[in-house]
Amino acid sequence: MKAAAFLYPWDVVGDPDAAARIADLGVQQVTLASAYHSTRALTPRHPRHRIVTAGHAAVLYPVDEDRWSGRSLRPYAAGDWAPAADPYGEAAEALAAAGLDVHSWVVLAHNSRLGTDRPDICVVNAYGDRYPWAPCIAQPAVRAYLTDLAAEAAVRPGARGTELESCGWYGLAHLHAHDKIAGVGLGDAAQYLMSLCFCPDCGGGYADLGLDPGELRAAVRRALEPAWVHGSSSDDGWPAVEKLIGAELAAATLAWRTRAARTLQESAVEAVRAAAPPGFQVLLHADPSAYHCGANAGVDPGHILGVADGVVVPCASGPELLAPFAEHRRPGAGTVVAANLGVVSGMGGSPGTLAVDAARAAKLGANEVRLYHAGLASDADLRLVRAALRP
Repeated sequence: MKAAAFLYPWDVVGDPDAAARIADLGVQQVTLASAYHSTRALTPRHPRHRIVTAGHAAVLYPVDEDRWSGRSLRPYAAGDWAPAADPYGEAAEALAAAGLDVHSWVVLAHNSRLGTDRPDICVVNAYGDRYPWAPCIAQPAVRAYLTDLAAEAAVRPGARGTELESCGWYGLAHLHAHDKIAGVGLGDAAQYLMSLCFCPDCGGGYADLGLDPGELRAAVRRALEPAWVHGSSSDDGWPAVEKLIGAELAAATLAWRTRAARTLQESAVEAVRAAAPPGFQVLLHADPSAYHCGANAGVDPGHILGVADGVVVPCASGPELLAPFAEHRRPGAGTVVAANLGVVSGMGGSPGTLAVDAARAAKLGANEVRLYHAGLASDADLRLVRAALRP
């Protein structure tokens, strides 16, 4: 199977050995971040630094001012952590020179800086709390911003394709500095209810479906009360959402959210293809449960594989999420179903079982693998990756 490794530009820029080292692993492709959220990242082999702290979500290339001039929502430039004026471009050029295909990695609806500066565009939960990391994808201004960002950040010089992350709803779950929300365990159903948005646009959407937004908010709060006392099951799934607020309310909320996510995904993919050369590949990071939200947006497998060229599927807990996508692969269309496998042992990955994990993924329909994350992995982890890919 084709293998690709995730990288940040700062893993490559300033390290003359980085591109050759990645090529030597046996991967054919690098998925290189061009628009990314805030992070603190280890760079264990870089000759100039060991820690990169990206203080806010930013694009890692010079933006097109003609596209963004005068707009209230626009991408942020990187801060002093950016290793060059065009870190994506410089890294991409080095990786291509080492014989690697380069695809862009674009994070969309996950931007804490944007939400802090513009709280009006954020997801608002049933209690009135705003999630600054989660722009509401039902709002027209947010949708226009994300669609243009997708096109610009995806189609960078030399890129042969893109992977769109967070192209859908973001919700409560979020890695956050000094996080203190794990005191009450919340399962799938409670996470969904805490991720429902009650901003004015979403309120209007519920009303269009025959719901009273105030009554829905009250129903969600009533349903969540036992969770604050006892916690909730971690494996309760969609039937538990229906049990908590009733099948009719549950179906209506999901219909509204699915409509918003589907149309955003369709618009983003269409915008990328309009800006890209022929043959440019567009993949989405995706989860086959439509009610899930986060980096791997919840989708309907049949729908999304009729829109994009394929999906990248999280497999940290096993390869089972691959099967629903494999069932909807379009014959003869070259549909990609890529298994995203962790190879950083310190972050829960298993580089030593990469060959076995890839084989299991293939049995469930994967035809490519993604390795998260070659820049963060130790030398020992990378040796195990190389042994698996170059036996």
